[in-house]
Amino acid sequence: MDISTGEFLVLALAAALVGFSKTAVSGANTVSLAVFAAVLPARESTGVLLPILIAGDVLAVLTYRRHAHWPTLWRLFPAVAAGVVVGTGFLMWADDDGVATSIGAILLLMAGVTVWRRRLAARQEEAGGSVPAARWKAPSYGVLGGFTTMVANAGGPVMSLYLISSGFQKLGFLGTSAWFFLIVNSSKVPFSVGLGLIDRESLLLDAALVLFVVPGAWLGRKCVDRIDQLLFERLVIGATVVGGIQLLVR
Repeated sequence: MDISTGEFLVLALAAALVGFSKTAVSGANTVSLAVFAAVLPARESTGVLLPILIAGDVLAVLTYRRHAHWPTLWRLFPAVAAGVVVGTGFLMWADDDGVATSIGAILLLMAGVTVWRRRLAARQEEAGGSVPAARWKAPSYGVLGGFTTMVANAGGPVMSLYLISSGFQKLGFLGTSAWFFLIVNSSKVPFSVGLGLIDRESLLLDAALVLFVVPGAWLGRKCVDRIDQLLFERLVIGATVVGGIQLLVR
């Protein structure tokens, strides 16, 4: 890939942000997604970004592996697998603009639903009641998460919203998210190779960029203990909205 020194440095900063998002504010790597898509051709950028995301997932698992909630993961995986298959089919015919618009609209919709349900829960709690768990939540978030992660590596915000809406605290959130994306992103590699999104040229660029994931992850781990739960949730939702808007207006 013919990129300039300046473009490489921008990609390096985006790679560092991947590490930060994996250990601090999940969903913030939608900014990295937008940067990679701006510097590289949009479809090819997903293939370059995937190994970098997996490197961040490995670091997150090493940091938060004991905090995962496995019943939640097993509940999500079947729907996510279906979403990955649908996303693979979508990539066979959709152009870059169609992919970006679809993902951006989904992220903004899910952010709106999450904020609405949390406000409804707060009002119900004040009234002495509770909001019943929605049976559709795990299957719908799972399918959307699988679809968005396959077509644009943008599953982070969808799954972040699911975990936030399920009441996860910071460490449980980060541990569950870490294992989820290590497993899901690794399973996407054969699909991406088959679609021609990962090849020798993209892996050479990954080899140079992956080193920048480590300092980003270290910084995220140092920062996460200083972020209170309410601010953490607002940052996650805010990063989702920003990522959705970026995809819609790119």
